[in-house]
Amino acid sequence: MPQLTAKKKCCKKDTRCKKCPVVLSRLAKWGHAERIDRRRYELAESVPKKVRKRARVR
Repeated sequence: MPQLTAKKKCCKKDTRCKKCPVVLSRLAKWGHAERIDRRRYELAESVPKKVRKRARVR
């Protein structure tokens, strides 16, 4: 499982980036990622494209 480290702060762009803390917390809430510690997440092997797009919507 790949691990990602969330950025310290959201950059507040129109579409959130993949390492945004909000995106990773949404994926964890929906069961596609697991929170390891405060900023590190372990992603599932295959996160569907529709789920990734939905998590990045502002």
